[in-house]
Order: sequence, then structure tokens, then C-alpha cells
Amino acid sequence: MARKVYLLLLFSWFTAFVFAQESLTHATNRGTPIIHPDRRVTFQLHAPEAKSVLVTGDCISNNEGKVRNKASLKKSESGTWEYTTSPLTADLYYYYFLIDGVRTVDPNNAFVIRDVSTLMNLFLIEGGQGDLYKVNQVPHGSLTHRWYDSPTLQKERRVTIYTPPGYEESKQEYPVLYLLHGKGGDEMAWITLGRCTQIMDNLIAQRKAVPMLVVLPNGNVSQEAAPGESTEGFKQPTFELPLTMEGSMEKSFPDIIEFIERNYRVKKGKAYRAIAGLSMGGYHSFHIAKEYPTLFNYIGLFSAAILPKPGVDSSIYKNREQKLALQFSNPPKLFWIGIGKEDFLYNQNVELRETLDKNHFPYTYYESEGGHTWKNWRKYLSIFVPQLFQHR
Repeated sequence: MARKVYLLLLFSWFTAFVFAQESLTHATNRGTPIIHPDRRVTFQLHAPEAKSVLVTGDCISNNEGKVRNKASLKKSESGTWEYTTSPLTADLYYYYFLIDGVRTVDPNNAFVIRDVSTLMNLFLIEGGQGDLYKVNQVPHGSLTHRWYDSPTLQKERRVTIYTPPGYEESKQEYPVLYLLHGKGGDEMAWITLGRCTQIMDNLIAQRKAVPMLVVLPNGNVSQEAAPGESTEGFKQPTFELPLTMEGSMEKSFPDIIEFIERNYRVKKGKAYRAIAGLSMGGYHSFHIAKEYPTLFNYIGLFSAAILPKPGVDSSIYKNREQKLALQFSNPPKLFWIGIGKEDFLYNQNVELRETLDKNHFPYTYYESEGGHTWKNWRKYLSIFVPQLFQHR
């Protein structure tokens, strides 16, 4: 009997060893992309049977390929395809491959993120702006997923909360930034795509930002939480969701504030609250701030949509100029607008600025290169946050 047990254990060990070796056999040490000292980047892919391989992403400049933001890799005799960019500035970049027209991530780059339903690889060019997006040897904050009850929406929903370094040990109260994602995103978008945690840790460590909580809600009121994180299970992410930008998010937002101020050590009052967001999140931020004019002293609009979709009929979007007049009768300390020159929402932001100028409502304007991109939104956040809660 003992011999049988021994043989069974030996067989189990051998089987586990074989599977482990199989995993090692399929693994590769050939990491890509290759970042050169002069900040050029080389992409490589071994695909001997492929007829064409392209790389696309914000690391490919418009003048590098015949198609915008795409470049063709060249095939060697060994079947390895290769392309090298021009020197890149320090930043976080995304890319993926198109192999004979089929989109795929780089099998030799383990760093993969999801934007709505698109999977992409990441790499970082250090130095300058890029250093804000990496984990440095500084004190780190904490990230927590919490579930809160929303009486307005009649459901429990998930919210992600960043607490600054030292929050757990201290007894002090902190100001709060409510940071909202764009259409198709969720409560994890600013963490995974926006590098919010790294930006906050680094700015606080550099004493460029005061310690604060950052609250990251899910702006899709038809969802409890991000895909795969709710009772809906592994439901495919989609860009078009029910109840999008029709007023329900704005009406339910006080539920989130009530939960935060009941459960966290935060300073209460307009002077200690900020709200900002990108695209749809900027749309929500704009309309929430004017709907509740006594709530926020700092408003940030990053590539924000401004106008409701045709056919949307909600009290939230009516009497816009009258609500702005009430909001600016006791003006926020900062009303910040950032937009890229090539952004498809550029004209809506021009129209908003014309309305603000006509009524002599003060605001700060920042115009960048590029369009509707995470590269811009990460930069806007890094500019906006140091301007918050600087009371001393």
C-alpha cells in the first residue's frame, strides 16, 4: 500500500514538472518593444507565414506611415518582422499589431490593458513627463474598491477610491477630487489607462499636490461595476450602453458624495471638493457642477463633451446659462478647460468658452497638440491636480 502511495505521489510530481516545463518551453525571453538609448523604439514579431504586419498606436507619428498612426514592419529572411520608430518623447505609449488585417497584441510583451473592448500593449519612455507615470521610490497611497447604495438608481454600485500615503495612520481630514472616466470606460479606467495612482503618488511626493482622496465612480448608470466585476458576470464590454449621458448620472451623483463623506475622513464643504473628467466624464463634471453650484470649488473639463445628444430631454440640461450664472455668482476657485487642437470636441469647447467670455465668467484654458487621447488626459490631470486645494 505504501509503495502505491509513493508511486502515486511520484507520478503527480512528474506530471506537475512536465506541465511546468511545457509552460517554460512556450515562454520567451525576447521582450519587445526594444527601447534604444536615443528613445527610438523597435517592434519585432516572428510570423514567417504572414503576408503583412503593421503596428498601430500613439507611438507612431502621422508622417511615419502611409496610413495615419500605422507603420509597416519589414520581414527578414528568418521570418521576423521589424520596425523602428523615430525618437519618442518621454511618455506612456500603447500599440498593437495588425497581422494580415487581424488585430492582435504583441505576444512578447506581457503588459496588456483594455480600453472598452480593445486590448493593447503598453511601454514607457522614462524621463520628464514619463516619470510621473511610473512607480518611483516614494510613499504610496492605497486603492480600494467599495460598494455603495445608490437610492437614486435603486442599486448597489462599485466605486474605486485612492487614499493618499499616510491616510491609514493619520487622524486628519482630507479634501476630495472626484475623477470621472469617458464613454465606454468604468471605475478602473483612470487607474489602468490614466495611471492616476502613480500620478498622485509622485505629485504628492514632489510636494506639487496636497494629499487628497481621489474618488473614481462608474459613470455608466446601467452598470453596477466594470465588466467582469458585477453580478452580470463576464459580459462583453461595449461602447454603447443604456442610459448614457441622459441625466441619470448627474442626478445620482449626490449619492456618491454622501457615501464618501459618511465613510471617510474628508473635509466637507465646497472649498474641499473638486470634480473633473475626460470626454463623457467632462460632460458629467460640467453638468454636475452647474446643477449643484454649492458643491465644487474646482472643476476640470478634459476634452469634455458639452452638448446633450439630440432628443435627450432632461431638466439637467435645460436653462444652461441661467445655471452657469448662479454657479458663477459665487465663482469656483478654478474652472479649468483642456482640449487638443485635433480633438473632435474642439468646437463644442470653443462654444463653451464663448459663453463664458460673453458672461465674464473666469476660467483657465489649456490647449495642447493632438486629439482625443489618453496621452492628453494624463497630462491634463498632472497639470490640474497641483492647482487644487492650495489654501496655504
